[in-house]
Amino acid sequence: MNLDKIRSDFPILKRTIYGKPFIYLDNAATTQLPFTVIQAVYEFYQNYNANVHRSLHFLNRKTTALLEETREKIQKFINALYPFEIIFTKGATESINIVAHGFGEVFIKPGDEIVVSEMEHHSNLIPWQEVCKRKKAYLKIIPFDDNGDLVLDVYENILSEKTKIVAITHVSNVLGTLNPTKKIIELAHKKNIPVLIDAAQSIRHGIVDVDDLDCDFLCFSGHKMMSPSGVGVLYGKKKWLDKIPPLSYGGGMIETVTVYDAKFKKLPYKFEGGTYNTGGIIGLGAALKYFEDIGFEKIRQYERALIYYLEEKLSSIMGIKFIGSPRERMGVVSFIVENIPSDDIAIILDEMGIAVRSGHHCALPLLKHYNLNSCVRISPAFYNTKKEIDTLIEVLLRLPNIAKK
Repeated sequence: MNLDKIRSDFPILKRTIYGKPFIYLDNAATTQLPFTVIQAVYEFYQNYNANVHRSLHFLNRKTTALLEETREKIQKFINALYPFEIIFTKGATESINIVAHGFGEVFIKPGDEIVVSEMEHHSNLIPWQEVCKRKKAYLKIIPFDDNGDLVLDVYENILSEKTKIVAITHVSNVLGTLNPTKKIIELAHKKNIPVLIDAAQSIRHGIVDVDDLDCDFLCFSGHKMMSPSGVGVLYGKKKWLDKIPPLSYGGGMIETVTVYDAKFKKLPYKFEGGTYNTGGIIGLGAALKYFEDIGFEKIRQYERALIYYLEEKLSSIMGIKFIGSPRERMGVVSFIVENIPSDDIAIILDEMGIAVRSGHHCALPLLKHYNLNSCVRISPAFYNTKKEIDTLIEVLLRLPNIAKK
């Protein structure tokens, strides 16, 4: 993997912050865009901008073809059976809400149970809380141990004839835990329970195969894999998508309309009312090509080595306490420094041109497990370097109560 070439592909990495070289280590929040993605979006708005699936003129036909080509790329990327199982959304949050709303309306009744984990991002927790409130159902929680691994024995005991759906994150956005989703799905399917996978943090690592996982729903956001923000994907098996209603209604999704009723189009269009974020979708297609041109296996190997190097360097510092130590960690390392607020650490790093995230990371129940309100999260990507990690460590060593072991 030619790291110098890769870094040159990202215009933002050439800039400085406060006169310092820019070091971006907040990739779990959002990833930066390579020039090819920026160029693809620019070219669309410059040469092809039109409202997809509406008119018959050249621009509309061209734009519609580009959008549907991207749908097919995503289908192949996640190994879905059919293109119509790929729904374009605003992001993972909207994707989850579509399932929670629709599934809740059709399949959840008073006394039923929905299973989520203690480590969920709020986007895969709050929608299910609201379904339970609305339908008088109950939320069951899979706990995790102090290392950050789910307790599968408890999960297996939670599943019952009252369980109607399981919703679980593929990779924790705070701990980096790679959950045993295939096992989780197998256990649920033994009792005919469908499973939704939140793949927001796993998608850019190229490990999502919906056919192999046999998940019923899966969602992700484009901005987590180097495409523009405001575009996401919901994958669903046809047997489920056919049965649940849309979350929003409007133009583009209807077959016929009278003043009293409407008939919706078939999949995927019944979930895609309104105007698409076409530029974002085309950008997502370009981002996927960029990943594939480099090679997902090469990227995974490099990022795995970078995470290991980061853990090793942080472990050599007295005063730093890791949040979790899961069996399989992917993409992120989180920590605290006793007696120094996490926000203060993030601000000090920012003043040196280093971007990280501090706070609760939209996962308050997870942090409460460790009796914390916030932590610092480092999330490198394949355009980061060991030298950047070294610079991060140098700045951390300047903090009070910090020293090398």
